[in-house]
Amino acid sequence: MPLAFRVLATVLAAAAGLAWGQAYPTKPVKIIVPFAAGGPADLYARVIGEKLQASLGQSFVVEDKPGGGAVIGTDAVAKSAPDGYTLLMMSNTHTVNESLLKDKPYSLLKDLVPVAPVNYSDLLLVIHPSVKANTLAEFIALAKANPGKLNYASSGPGTPYHMAGELFKAMAGVDIVHVPYKGSAGARTDILGGQVQMMFDAITTMAPNVRAGKLKALGTSGKARSSVLPEVPTVSEAGVPGYDAVIWLGFMAPAGTPKAIVDRLNAEITKAANAPEMKKAWADQGAVSMSMTPEEFGHFLREDIEKWARVVKISGAKSDQ
Repeated sequence: MPLAFRVLATVLAAAAGLAWGQAYPTKPVKIIVPFAAGGPADLYARVIGEKLQASLGQSFVVEDKPGGGAVIGTDAVAKSAPDGYTLLMMSNTHTVNESLLKDKPYSLLKDLVPVAPVNYSDLLLVIHPSVKANTLAEFIALAKANPGKLNYASSGPGTPYHMAGELFKAMAGVDIVHVPYKGSAGARTDILGGQVQMMFDAITTMAPNVRAGKLKALGTSGKARSSVLPEVPTVSEAGVPGYDAVIWLGFMAPAGTPKAIVDRLNAEITKAANAPEMKKAWADQGAVSMSMTPEEFGHFLREDIEKWARVVKISGAKSDQ
């Protein structure tokens, strides 16, 4: 094909893609959340979906499809038509699963494309009031004196709550038994009831239980203290220097989704997540808005996959899948 025709074909293809992106969406869009209802991913998917519906003029319908350590819902998106009408609300569970789960039916960065991040929030290390420790240093000493006798709950293998616990065990040098649940609700119920002694949970959902005296907070998981519970030290400053593990959320779409649609979604999600009223509301809950291009988000995902692969290897973390 002569050069002039190749250039013309490229220009026409780009113009068609731009027009497609501008026309999108022309029908309702499904957001699949591969986690249980009521958790941070489900709640924030609904908030962003409402904003997208207002700005783009079509319904964004959230469908919770939990199971398999987030694999069932994620695979459903990976196998969907790459037309922008099925999106995945994902988290660092997905980057952990790349090394934790060897037999997944998809590969995250091959079968899906990054769209946009949403926000991140600190986790809170809490213990039941019956545990005879009031500081993180005292809890670590108690765990070292009783190897294998204390338990910690998580919402399931590979979730941020699980990996935060494994990172803590590795860095603090303690032997605490992981008790996985099929969602965060069951884990919270059992730590509140004293069936398990410790848990890492999103500060957005656990802070009220701490304020009510139902649990003791020993540390927050980020690099700096949280504005939600500023009196609680970070895990790093309280006894495990360098500790850092947060929960973040973002959107992906099936591989092959037109770039014009990905770019449009990125712009609208970023605008929604960073609107002043949204940032303030989330800050009050302990969440921080994120902003990246699809390319930057892809780089972020690759780095997070590498980070948690190291943790999985060092900790020997296993999945029950």
